[in-house]
Amino acid sequence: MAATAKYNRSNPAVKRILQEVKEMQSNPSPDFMALPLEEDIFEWQFVILGPRDSEFEGGIYHGRIQLPSDYPFKPPSFMLLTPSGRFEIQKKICLSISNYHPEHWQPSWSVRTALVALIAFMPTNPGGALGSLDYKKEDRRALAIKSREAPPKFGSPERQKLIDEIHDQMLSKAPPVPQALPSGPNGESDQLPAPDSTGVYTDKDDEGDNITGVSGSSSGLPEPESESGVPENTGETPAAEVIDHHPPEARHRENIPRVPLVPQNPVVAIQKPKHDRLLTLTAFGLTLAIMALVIKKFLKINGLAGFIEGKF
Repeated sequence: MAATAKYNRSNPAVKRILQEVKEMQSNPSPDFMALPLEEDIFEWQFVILGPRDSEFEGGIYHGRIQLPSDYPFKPPSFMLLTPSGRFEIQKKICLSISNYHPEHWQPSWSVRTALVALIAFMPTNPGGALGSLDYKKEDRRALAIKSREAPPKFGSPERQKLIDEIHDQMLSKAPPVPQALPSGPNGESDQLPAPDSTGVYTDKDDEGDNITGVSGSSSGLPEPESESGVPENTGETPAAEVIDHHPPEARHRENIPRVPLVPQNPVVAIQKPKHDRLLTLTAFGLTLAIMALVIKKFLKINGLAGFIEGKF
């Protein structure tokens, strides 16, 4: 890239951008492609493939990334150029990874990170957010097929040349558009980003935001984040759970060995023999007799015996 000679390579933004260009070329992805302009390395043209297992699958979608002069410490802006039925075209879109939300941006994120996230956003529910489009699945599928026919027309001849080149390269390795639409409610992916990261808002593009100069800085740069930093939408369907028709209590009871019940012997009331009752009555009578003798003796000692015997 001969035009990069005019940039100060000691500048953190230039150094970081050139590092990402080298990494993007040495480690290409089958799902996206992005390159900066020859005359302005702060403007990138990109193309992404529609996420698998969605109505966008097989589609080729172009866009533009504008990096700020103090990148990567501030986030870039994004614009889609290919009609998809999900985002408006030629307008800056508002995502948690864009310049509309600098508070969410991380300097370790990169162009690669942003493109992986953008692919994940496509099959999510727009939720009526400003600038989002909620086309029917059939219409989105028709736009996906049409996106393969020719690249969009945008900007200067230099931009158009780069758009045409990356379109041809992506088309050569893009899978065909499936005939059948994906099953499931609204064709949505099972894994959705957080609500605050899927809101999409758009604004009119400002043609004066193309940056050709770079302000110098001596601060260091973090290493760019690898593609694995943001999970891709693999479209894998979770394995079906095996349904057990027996409740847990029943399964637990089946594992307990059965113990035969031993019949209990009936309680038999044992009647006391008659002689035991006689002995009890005899003892009671003797007790009364002894008590009578004790009382009589007590009265006699106290001079009351004659009264008891009827002598008075």
